[in-house]
Amino acid sequence: MSRPSSAGEGLWRELAPQTLARLLRTYGSSQFDLCEDAVQEALIDAYVRWPADPPDDPQAWLATTARRRYVDRVRSDQRRRDREGRVALLEEPLGREGAQSDDTLLLLQLCCDPALSRSAQVALTLRAVAGLTTEQIANAYQLPVATIAQRITRAKRRLATLDSDLSRPGDAAERLAPVLDVLYVMFTEAHHTTTGAPAQNTDLAREAIHLARLLRQAAPDSTEVAGLLALMLLTEARHPARVGQQGELIPLDEQDRTRWDRRLVDEGLALLDVVAPGADAGPYLLQACIAGVHAHAADTETTDWLEIHALYTVLEHTTDGRNPMIALNRIVAYGMLRGPEEALSQLDDLAASHPRLARVDAVRAHLLERAGRVDEAAASYRLAIAATVNVAEQGHLRDRLRRLTAPDQPPRT
Repeated sequence: MSRPSSAGEGLWRELAPQTLARLLRTYGSSQFDLCEDAVQEALIDAYVRWPADPPDDPQAWLATTARRRYVDRVRSDQRRRDREGRVALLEEPLGREGAQSDDTLLLLQLCCDPALSRSAQVALTLRAVAGLTTEQIANAYQLPVATIAQRITRAKRRLATLDSDLSRPGDAAERLAPVLDVLYVMFTEAHHTTTGAPAQNTDLAREAIHLARLLRQAAPDSTEVAGLLALMLLTEARHPARVGQQGELIPLDEQDRTRWDRRLVDEGLALLDVVAPGADAGPYLLQACIAGVHAHAADTETTDWLEIHALYTVLEHTTDGRNPMIALNRIVAYGMLRGPEEALSQLDDLAASHPRLARVDAVRAHLLERAGRVDEAAASYRLAIAATVNVAEQGHLRDRLRRLTAPDQPPRT
């Protein structure tokens, strides 16, 4: 076995949270910090030893080593608590048989304990289960890094004070909302990485879909779980056409849709056919329906933009206008329906209400370009380039600017 690399990150992403879940079941959630540190030390040991002496069972090796590291830490801690009386929270997994064998889903459910605030649940779970950095979580929520770091720290402290009194939910539905939020952010980061290098985190996307499938087994009657899974499948299906040979982003309107993964498209659409009719649609099912409209269209011109605009309008109403990105996407759809000039007027209103909203300049540049206002579009592209830290998105915006200002120049390679 080689040392961890970008090619082997999937194994490490799978092993680390499952090992942490095993330790938490054994020693209790009040030991979250110690267990997390023990797992990190075991990963370092594996990094050093496995190249020369790879284990037959990597998961068992890592779990055994992490337990030893935990015991070493506890023995050296003068303030250690009496662990014999603790009852492990995760002795009994939630959900149905299909989900009971996956420790990662169990860890996700633990971190979403209702004793924590919703923001703390999501931040802690993204860190412990998804393995996202504090910077990545902050980027997902457009919040300062320090704010997210404080949420994670407070969540760990709160878990430590609860000890063995953490409540065990009667079924998976009790913690469904924060779990869905975590999986959604996890998948969003996979498809739009914070740095953009690479443009997509394939391992993270695969793990998010895997957990969504397990959650679907655990909560088969939830239309929101089905909606999130369908959204993931339909989005993941575009990947072969979304990233070019040089790692560059290819926007939806320029993608060769014959390269979409038809198997994933068919699975996602079939899932929508089962759950969407007559459903009281929530945010994830509505987003999946939007993705489904795109999947049914052969190209941008034949897309049912009236339906997409209507769905975004309902989505905005359902979320009480709390997410301005939904309004931004609705404006894009409106521009496809009524033309760029009318959409630009709505965009100005949105930008005035949310001056720090990401992607506003990129959308404005696109609308101005469609309206034939070349100089203004170029200026907006430059603002958009300066405002993003995602190198893949920067490259895409530079290509659009180059084509606008020097149309005879070939795209970057």
